[in-house]
Amino acid sequence: MKICIVKLSAMGDIIHAMVALEFIKKHIPDSQIDWVVESGFRGVLENNPHIDNILPVNLKSLKTKKSEFFTQYKLLKKYATNDYDLLIDAQGLLKSAIVSKIIGAKKIAGFDKDSIRESISALFYQHKVNIEYGANAIDRNMAVICEPLNIKFTKEEILLKNKFLYFPTLENQDKESYITLVVGASKENKIYPKEKFVELTKQLKERTLIVWGNEDELHSATFIAKNSKYATVVPKGNLDALKSIINGSKMVIGGDTGPTHMAWALNIPSITIFGNTPEYRNTYITDINKVVKSDSKVDPLKLDYSDFSINEIEVEEIVNLYHSIIK
Repeated sequence: MKICIVKLSAMGDIIHAMVALEFIKKHIPDSQIDWVVESGFRGVLENNPHIDNILPVNLKSLKTKKSEFFTQYKLLKKYATNDYDLLIDAQGLLKSAIVSKIIGAKKIAGFDKDSIRESISALFYQHKVNIEYGANAIDRNMAVICEPLNIKFTKEEILLKNKFLYFPTLENQDKESYITLVVGASKENKIYPKEKFVELTKQLKERTLIVWGNEDELHSATFIAKNSKYATVVPKGNLDALKSIINGSKMVIGGDTGPTHMAWALNIPSITIFGNTPEYRNTYITDINKVVKSDSKVDPLKLDYSDFSINEIEVEEIVNLYHSIIK
């Protein structure tokens, strides 16, 4: 059976969907699984033995260069020659639905109109999956990918998952115990204050590596390292290097963003800090993966981008949670 999954972005969303791969291979071991993804995120998928072909696109280029439309359309038509039995749009956006339609398959599956914000997308699917939009993102991805394949699963089975991010063994891997700090996020109001991160490292008194992805995050990372003897800025690397650092961590602490979610995918202890985004929707809470949340009420259908309540979370709350996990 030839299966194509469309999940274009972003890093955390892709990770939340990747957990389904183990279930597909368990129930349909001879299946071929291809994955359509924005080229900037293909590194999240690379080296995964359950993925046969990564099919990159660059739809983001259309925002600045309209002539790219023909290049991307030609690329999608090339992917259409793969003759898929089932294509699953796990994104649920109009653009991902259009991508799914262009590539095509004997059957296209996705969310129904009541399960997504861009309800028009459901018109492109033959098999439609119903699950509340406010439901946990991992549960939603498992439902939209597994239901069209008649794969049954329980939450307990998801919690017993194997690691599902892969990377080559890197030379000179750090063998000493360390905490990883994730200091950035896609939105400013999802970022914990750098001054509080400084205080956090001082209270934990543990060797701490700081990962970063852009100049603003580097600025924050440098500030923390200059003001705390426990913190070191990690040189910028590719996604394989990031996976390796997360995988070697004693604990990962950061906001609601892709690198923090990598910890759950790799079965590494983590604390995710939530302000204006819903903790019950955006992560799985386990014995080793915990969250701290501000007091603000969050509507997943209408996020408040003026909500900076993440700034109000006390360092002591994170420290106490850390010690409850790492005993």
